[in-house]
Amino acid sequence: MTFEGTGLAGRTAVVTGGAGGIGRAICADLAALGAHVVVADLNEDAAVAAAEELGGTARRVDLGDAADIDRFTAAVGPVDALVHNAGVSIVEPFTESDPANWDLMWRINLRAPMQLTRALLPGMVERGWGRLVFVSSDGARAGSGGEGAYGATKAGLFGLAKSLAREAARGGVTSNVVCPGPTDTPMVREVAERHPDLLDKLARQIPLRRIARPDDIAGLVAYLCTDRAEYITGQTVSVSGGITMH
Repeated sequence: MTFEGTGLAGRTAVVTGGAGGIGRAICADLAALGAHVVVADLNEDAAVAAAEELGGTARRVDLGDAADIDRFTAAVGPVDALVHNAGVSIVEPFTESDPANWDLMWRINLRAPMQLTRALLPGMVERGWGRLVFVSSDGARAGSGGEGAYGATKAGLFGLAKSLAREAARGGVTSNVVCPGPTDTPMVREVAERHPDLLDKLARQIPLRRIARPDDIAGLVAYLCTDRAEYITGQTVSVSGGITMH
């Protein structure tokens, strides 16, 4: 079944952190809608593998390095949809947390989306069409123990996205935030290795009785990049199986 307005043929989409977990699922859905996908990731080999599979382009970028982001935006060309999916989480009690980790999460989770958007948004406005999607976290929206600094950086995306939604609306650009709940990603699996009962505990707390799969997140992100979502902007949507309800 197809729906008018959901195709992305002729559009170019950049997905940061596009080589693994949620990012790769987003890239796959955007490619399936006809977009040319730029898989942007620090792991160049994984980005190349994903891009080859999807018929897209791989570009290595270190989101912790402002100069590297500038090189990336200069090389990538016109972009129609920008999905800020990359992020880093360091779980530790806030009173015991290392300010060096705050800086790392600030650079990757918040500063990099700001810098990328500042560089690529003007072209969207000039062409009269664009989509900004920020992947935040339900931990930032509702609070999560051990994620004070992470939550602070991811929560910054809410204010950024809403401000951009107002500033760019007349240029035909929408700006929205997607907040995944607990999701089966390599990062979560790594934590679960240290806490073997974590995934079962999480699933029992979720009304739908399972943690999310990357595809659950990707479907909403891809939809927000289509023409069918042109009247949705400035919104924050949780994809959490009902563990949080707003």
